[in-house]
Formats: sequence, C-alpha cells, structure tokens
Amino acid sequence: MNKLVLITGGSRGIGAGLAAAFADAGYQVAITYCHNKSGADSLASRWGDRVAAFALDQSNPESINQCVTDIETHFKRPVEVLINNAAIAQEKPFGEITADDFSLMMNTNLRGPFLLAQTCIPAMREHKFGRIINISSIGGQWGGFNQVHYAAAKAGLINLSQSIAKIYSAEGIRANTIAIGLVATDMTAGELNTPAGQKKAAAIPVGRLGTVDDIARIALFLASKDSDYISGQTINANGGMYFG
Repeated sequence: MNKLVLITGGSRGIGAGLAAAFADAGYQVAITYCHNKSGADSLASRWGDRVAAFALDQSNPESINQCVTDIETHFKRPVEVLINNAAIAQEKPFGEITADDFSLMMNTNLRGPFLLAQTCIPAMREHKFGRIINISSIGGQWGGFNQVHYAAAKAGLINLSQSIAKIYSAEGIRANTIAIGLVATDMTAGELNTPAGQKKAAAIPVGRLGTVDDIARIALFLASKDSDYISGQTINANGGMYFG
C-alpha cells in the first residue's frame, strides 16, 4: 500500500485496532498517545519500522504542530491518511458540567481534529490525494444525556467532515465520518456496566456490540481509492441503533 496513515489515540481500543488493520494492509502507520507511552511503543514494536508511536496532546496546538513535524521527519513523507480517533469522555449530569469541562472537551475532541486536518491538508493538496476520517459517535447524532458536551463535540466532527469535503474534494481529498454506536472498548466499559448501558446493548438490532474490527474494515475502505466517490458522508456503524 505504501501510504502513511496517522491514527490519533492509537495505543488502545479502536485506535489500536485501526493501527493493526492498517499495518497488516501494508500502510506505514503513525500512532499517537497522550499518556500511555509504554502501550503505544509496545504496539508499534510488533511491526518493526512500519509503525511508530508519537506523543500528542491534541488539546494543545503546539503539541499538534510538533507531532506532525516529528511524524513527517521520521517517515520522510507527508501524512496521506488522517484518522481523528483520539478523544476523551466524561459522564456528568448536564447541570454539573463546568465551563472548564466544556472547554477541555471541545479543545480535545473537536478543535484538535480541526487543527490536525488543517496541518495535514496542505501536503495532501500538493499531492492531489488525501483521506480524512473522523471517528464520531451515535451521541453526536441523537444527543447526549450524561455526556452532553461529548455529544456536542462529536456532532461538530460530522460537520467538520462535511465542510472539508465541500472545500477540498475537487483537489483529491476525501473527508468522511464513521459514527460508531456501542463498541466494546475500555472507554465504553463504564457505560456498559450500568443498567442503562446494558439495556441499550440488549436493544441493538443486530444483536451484539460492535467490535474494533467492524470499525477498522470501514476505515480501510474509506482510506482506499475504492471510496473515491464518497466524500462528506457519515457512515453509521451502530448495528441498526440509529438510521439518520
């Protein structure tokens, strides 16, 4: 495949599954971590020189610029596929979400992906090829209950994909969103262990939780030339929970 993909939050969960799938498909893979350096380095070591891990605090614009520079220096090429996967979550009743909670959520889950896309797009334009895949959530489509700020940020990601698609599709860049439902990861474990979460899981029409492999297969398709006529779209990977 010989293309470079940047997968944020690649040390565990969906990000680790994406990293494995893209490495096995022949991509060069840059994964990022914020705190879990040992986990990211351990994952990267499985594929030798093909995968490398880089520090990134995507709530910090300076960290974003440094990370992309480090990646391009290490691989000696620009990022051709950007997967904005890294995110934080916080369960809090609406009335208890503070201004600082809201700002951190937006800076990490929405401004960070925006700045990463803004940083990577110039090289994509120069080479007339680019793929931007934003990992959103069903919460960004039907709203949140105890994660209103998280849902709002994920809704913004959907619009970010649409906006990038409108501006840059004519230059060979495709931007799309994968809106995931309930996927079995560390991040969702808390919710799935609650009565409300178990009720939601039992109501999934396909009869099971999503897996990281389900998401990885969709991402591989959207990163490929086979998806060339798809841009600005939201792929609902939720087992039939939501049809919008």
